[in-house]
Amino acid sequence: LLAKQFKYNTYKLPNSVKYSTISNETTDKWQRIKPPKNIYDLQSPLVSPKHVASPKACCIIGAPMTLGQPLLGTDYIEFYVGNAKQAAYYYKSAFGFQSYAYKGLETGSKELTSYVLKQDKIRIVLTTPLNSKSKINDHIVKHGDGVKIIALWVEDAKKSWEETTSRGAKSFMKPTVEKDKYGEVVRSGIYTYGETVHIFVERKNYKGAFLPGFQKWESPYESDPVGLKYIDHMVGNVGWNEMNTWVKFYEDVMGFVNFLSFDDKQINTEYSALMSKVMSNGNGRIKFPINEPAEGKKKSQIEEYLDFYEGPGVQHIAVATDDIITTVSKLRSRGIEFLSTPPDEYYKAVPFRLEEHNHQLKEDIEILKGLGILIDADEEGYLLQIFTKPLQDRPTLFFEIIQRVGARGFGAGNFKALFESIEREQAKRGTL
Repeated sequence: LLAKQFKYNTYKLPNSVKYSTISNETTDKWQRIKPPKNIYDLQSPLVSPKHVASPKACCIIGAPMTLGQPLLGTDYIEFYVGNAKQAAYYYKSAFGFQSYAYKGLETGSKELTSYVLKQDKIRIVLTTPLNSKSKINDHIVKHGDGVKIIALWVEDAKKSWEETTSRGAKSFMKPTVEKDKYGEVVRSGIYTYGETVHIFVERKNYKGAFLPGFQKWESPYESDPVGLKYIDHMVGNVGWNEMNTWVKFYEDVMGFVNFLSFDDKQINTEYSALMSKVMSNGNGRIKFPINEPAEGKKKSQIEEYLDFYEGPGVQHIAVATDDIITTVSKLRSRGIEFLSTPPDEYYKAVPFRLEEHNHQLKEDIEILKGLGILIDADEEGYLLQIFTKPLQDRPTLFFEIIQRVGARGFGAGNFKALFESIEREQAKRGTL
């Protein structure tokens, strides 16, 4: 459905609609249906395939149910790591996170230690086991340092668990009430791809710093923030031919919609390819692109991830900033390594790409080029993005820094330049 043909927010669609992309193969330009602000109130007739403007376009209709309540946002992301104390120092020193909360032997925790770091609306938890019998050890031995928990902020954690498990989700944690002098938190959880977990967090009756069992963490060392604001999206890598399985999981179990899709014709280089579908909840606060490998001449970045992580998992976390030039400059000065800068031809083409969408770049393109920042545009604006190298020895998890200037996409125009840069790193590692 072309945006020009159907004005946004004038057609009301039922909960069964799954938003997808359409492609005009003659221009190789992608457009998408804009997700509504709130799918929980949507009703009225379906948009049928006869409304599609081009025979090359598609309108995909599924039948997801909502959770009966909105997801309010990302509550926290928990990493299982080999040494949480050292990892906390790294994320504070390099990324500008601040000390926030702590749980360990001093608070009565005999099995694990957790450090909670915060920057604006982002909370990350770094957890390490305190003995060899902990199951956390098994996770670290198999996967290395990585994301275990994507915690989602909800109004009712019990209802979220009941709804998702009734639709087929495997339970990770039954609804549990945790209390201390600051009130109570209700948490529950389900498994998603691989060993990754979604925890539902209900904290409306809690006034403490983080969760019961934690104490406020006051550290003599803090570094200045670098301008990271919130989690924009989190990307999961799954195995061969598993993407659609997990797309269906997020539709049927979580009530998400697929509002953007890319196949191996859009995401490819001379050597490798992948496919991706972006899942989003109704209010657009939670976005989970899901990638799977595709056939190519050599090993793709997805295959490399799956080999070294030894299974599906979170590939990267995209964090938003309002000033990517300042943020990236600070990160580089603190030793964060980014993927290599695209060639001059890439930056020479940027003004023309923006003109196609009637946008004008506000930033100095020479500064962006000097920092290696990528630029892409869609009908609503443009975005600036850059990707770190892996943040641990295994070539698995990395960060994306993104600044949106109206754009709602994910940098489709940058895919080729980005993946060629990743392939250069793979070649150095001997894993291409």
